[in-house]
Amino acid sequence: MNAKILVVEDEPAIRELIAVNLRHAGYQPVLAGDAAEARRQIDQSLPDLVLLDWMLPDSPGIELARKLRADPRTRELPVIMLTARAQESDKVHGFEAGADDYVTKPFSPRELLARVKALLRRAAPASTEEPVEIAGLKLDPKTFRVTGNGTPVELSPTEFRLLHFMMKQPDRVLSRSRLLDNVWGDHVFIEERTVDVHIRRLRLALQPTAHDRLVETVRGGGYRFLPS
Repeated sequence: MNAKILVVEDEPAIRELIAVNLRHAGYQPVLAGDAAEARRQIDQSLPDLVLLDWMLPDSPGIELARKLRADPRTRELPVIMLTARAQESDKVHGFEAGADDYVTKPFSPRELLARVKALLRRAAPASTEEPVEIAGLKLDPKTFRVTGNGTPVELSPTEFRLLHFMMKQPDRVLSRSRLLDNVWGDHVFIEERTVDVHIRRLRLALQPTAHDRLVETVRGGGYRFLPS
């Protein structure tokens, strides 16, 4: 799966318990003990989902949820609130602040993982035939055409699928294994280095229109398509 999950929890024991279960399930946990650290992590790289504790030492998690929903960059970021508050009014308050789901403490790790999986599935980019355009680079899935500032860009079918997948998720760090699963298919057994080869070819094709700068290498993480 390789989805990156940001765990924002100030209690070290709970934070590590969640992290262990996420790793065991195949996810990549990133940990933060307060709202400020969570904000820094998000500013550095968008996660695929946030597990957000309501009670944090520097600022309530619910306030961070509101800020995430107010920011265009993080507006669609899936958020699950973790809290000991079990009253219906608290849950309503959490949902109104922008939470997508709400898990009360103490919780079962199996239930939490099931909710994470379900929310990631709902939040996955839908298959679409609508054109995608970023910084003058336009990709049209219906006609299989790509243009950079109006100039045609010639791509192979694989590079076209690679670019389409990355453009649908701007500013997200995409691991090589995730790109393999979504562009080549999880039933195909090829080396991760194959991704590097096609990324290099994609950049070469985008150089004439200077859009190669939008394909960023993230050391130790994979690749990211910059939103501008």
